[in-house]
Amino acid sequence: MNKKILRLAIPNIISNLSVPLLSSVDTAIVGRLDHVYYLGAIAVGGMIFNIIYWGFGFLRMGTTGLTAQAFGSENRSEEASVLGRAMLVALGGSMLLLLLQVPIIDLCFRIIDSSAEVEEYARVYFMVRIWAAPATLSLYAIQGWFLGMQNARYPMILTVFVNLVNIGCTFYFVYGQGMSVDGVALGTVCAQYSGLAMGLLLFFRKYGHVARSFSMRAISQVAELKRFFMVNRDIFIRTLCLIFAFSFFTAKSAEAGDQILAVNAILLQLWHILAYGVDGFAYAAEALVGRYTGAGDRKNLRLAIRYNLWWGLGLGVIVSVVYAIFPEQILYIFTDKEDVIALALVYFVWTAMAPLINSFCFIWDGVYIGATATKPMRDSMLVASFLIFLPVYYRLKDAPMMGELVREADMIPDKIISSPARRARETAELFAEGAGFKGNLIFDENLYGGSAETYRKIISAYSGSQTVMLIGHNPVIEEFLGVMCNGHVSAPLRMPTAALACLELTAPAISEIYPGSGVLKWFLIPKVVKKIRGEQGSVS
Repeated sequence: MNKKILRLAIPNIISNLSVPLLSSVDTAIVGRLDHVYYLGAIAVGGMIFNIIYWGFGFLRMGTTGLTAQAFGSENRSEEASVLGRAMLVALGGSMLLLLLQVPIIDLCFRIIDSSAEVEEYARVYFMVRIWAAPATLSLYAIQGWFLGMQNARYPMILTVFVNLVNIGCTFYFVYGQGMSVDGVALGTVCAQYSGLAMGLLLFFRKYGHVARSFSMRAISQVAELKRFFMVNRDIFIRTLCLIFAFSFFTAKSAEAGDQILAVNAILLQLWHILAYGVDGFAYAAEALVGRYTGAGDRKNLRLAIRYNLWWGLGLGVIVSVVYAIFPEQILYIFTDKEDVIALALVYFVWTAMAPLINSFCFIWDGVYIGATATKPMRDSMLVASFLIFLPVYYRLKDAPMMGELVREADMIPDKIISSPARRARETAELFAEGAGFKGNLIFDENLYGGSAETYRKIISAYSGSQTVMLIGHNPVIEEFLGVMCNGHVSAPLRMPTAALACLELTAPAISEIYPGSGVLKWFLIPKVVKKIRGEQGSVS
């Protein structure tokens, strides 16, 4: 089984790693041009094409699973029909994109709040690269079909060929012809059509007999068409969730300024390198799981899943170690701007941790796609995107803002004591960073599940401090405020996430505080702070 996995995975790893290599070369070329907004334009333009092309990713994934199952059941007619259906969808979708190119780019910049320079050059990039759509989508279908036929070598040849042509053309147009982002886009267009020509040549060279099996009657069978679109519908929804998360991240980065956008563009390249590497084993899982599902071979099906998981995790560990040991050296590959590198290093720990976690996700993607069990995959992505990603973003982004508010008002506490629970710890760390707090955060187990009296005793223990800040949990925080202000459990206010309440103590010392010895001096919630900042620009 390991030999079968490696025979499929190694060519896919080589071809997949050449994809971020290409975008990394684009980033490195543009990162050395005169202005940082070129990097931002490539990041935003790339995000827009991620939205477009990832949305059509089902042409690769769905085609692989369906073809692999036809291969496993030795249904030669269906092998041809799956490719025919995928190519029809690819050509129809690309024609639609070309017709709607102007409304698409206008809509994107109604949503994305970037600088004028970034928008100008991102539009230039988009209007050139969109003409590669027919070749790009057709290549998705062809490569997915090759992989479903248990042929990982042809997708590798195609991907490496396309990316080498792309790199060569990009160097020529940017350095030879003096172009900027338009040269990067034109290099992509030339490469995609070269790749399509190579893909058709490979197909007819080895699978000419399949071409003779094409039948419009078989392609248009209602039951098979319904299955094709049902599988691809779920993959499409799952992919849209993924696109949304990355696009949301890039859009928020653009709002934060060109420097943050440039930093996140580089860090995302490193996430993609891991993704494309581990996806080599995910693709092997797609091909083998589809094959054994179609053949009804449950023993080999279980072995394929187990061994692919171990291989994916092993690669994830290796990438994490490399990222952790050589962060600065890796960043210098992408840019020579010291301020961008320094800022990227602040957030690099998350990039180093990602491979350990993400490898499991990628392999299970391959398992579900190969088995065409796309409904659970769709549902898990909906939960991850809208019940975890968005709520966590909106919850945690308020903490550093409230920290900045405290710093601006010169009210940084002497001590910050937090519950050790994960979300409380994250809130404390983000608040401390925003406030410029230089001391050590204190994590007290008693704050997790403690009572209002527990909170009072914890503050009393810090008799040498003038100010002590607690980060804990509701409803106990609210009950504590009630006890300190009223002498009994009757919350004077409701504390939403990241709200700040300041108590002025009337007791002689912190060590002597008692119920009813507090006066509410002020109370602020993030919603109000954001409104004031939006109207006035700052709060002090």
